[in-house]
Amino acid sequence: MNVTHLECSLCGLRHEARKLQNLCTECGKPLLVRYDLRAAGQTLYPQTLKQRESSLWRYREVLPVDDWANVVSFGEGWTPLLSASAVATKLDKPVTLYIKDEGQNPTQSFKARGMTAAISMAKELGVRKVAVPSAGNAAGAMAAYAARAGMEAFIFMPADTPRANIIECEQTGANVTLVDGLITDCGKIVAERKDAEGWFDVSTLKEPYRVEGKKTMGYELAEQLNWELPDVILYPTGGGTGLIGMWKAFDEMEAMGWIGSKRPKMISVQSATCAPIVRAFHAGERFAAEFENAATVASGLRVPKAIGDFLILDAIRASEGTAVAVTDEELVAAVKEIGALTGIFTAPEGAACLPALRKLIEDGFIEGGETVVIFNTGAGVKYLECFEE
Repeated sequence: MNVTHLECSLCGLRHEARKLQNLCTECGKPLLVRYDLRAAGQTLYPQTLKQRESSLWRYREVLPVDDWANVVSFGEGWTPLLSASAVATKLDKPVTLYIKDEGQNPTQSFKARGMTAAISMAKELGVRKVAVPSAGNAAGAMAAYAARAGMEAFIFMPADTPRANIIECEQTGANVTLVDGLITDCGKIVAERKDAEGWFDVSTLKEPYRVEGKKTMGYELAEQLNWELPDVILYPTGGGTGLIGMWKAFDEMEAMGWIGSKRPKMISVQSATCAPIVRAFHAGERFAAEFENAATVASGLRVPKAIGDFLILDAIRASEGTAVAVTDEELVAAVKEIGALTGIFTAPEGAACLPALRKLIEDGFIEGGETVVIFNTGAGVKYLECFEE
């Protein structure tokens, strides 16, 4: 195993790697896994990947599980990077446009990536009960992976979570509680009860391993583009773990000599009615205040306060990127536009990236000739309520 330690993402305090823990014991911020990348690079390099399995576990040397028998997997990852040239022709400037379709993961969202890593590590460290607050897709993923691992799952979701997510959790054996409130309210319940109930909290960035699964989107993107990163990445941002994870992956790949120092402009996309990152970015702030009265039909974007806010904002600024808000009307309309032009039935969160792309082209932020990747984080079939007349 190449893990050396866990490190606080804010204060840098070093924590023991093989110990079950949530946040930094000093400042309460997220912990990140650190590796001996020189050792990892002895067996992991681009040429070796051609013979490996078509899942995110192809990058096993930079994933935290020690004993392979503890990996809990449905074959997640290695999702297709699809040309969206038909969409690109409708834009005001010519760009090379791709959609990374995370809806083709098990449980139909990118959340499967985080949960395969988190549940595998929970199994390795002896956890029997896991709990999570979720706006939908993380809950469905955790329920499935916990069931596969033989763990009890306790899930707290807003009462207006898409019905498909609720049924999915119930049918895969989870204990589901619907809460009259937002994901932040659900998170408070988990935090208050976890010690007494014996739950391990696998909330976004409140444990170190979900981000490790999510970072593999960055590894895959580089591999699929022959180790040349795109000019621009548009990423729908709720908790922002995917964006944070990809930024981490780029640094790891550079340290191993796979890529150079050039980075994509990282674009955070949010709903105008829940846009804490957009507001903080344009105000020049490093931390994002809680967004009052948060509401959006894109349930994955309805995160009024992200614990990793500073990591998202740091990555955006370091990449010379930006943050953009779009209306619910724009993102719902974009689902149909993308679907009609590409055949991909996107989640509304992923579709939000198209009107954001149009705004950035109009503003001159994105130039003609650039390579742009949109992340579709889930399958539209999970959100049928959004499309009912």
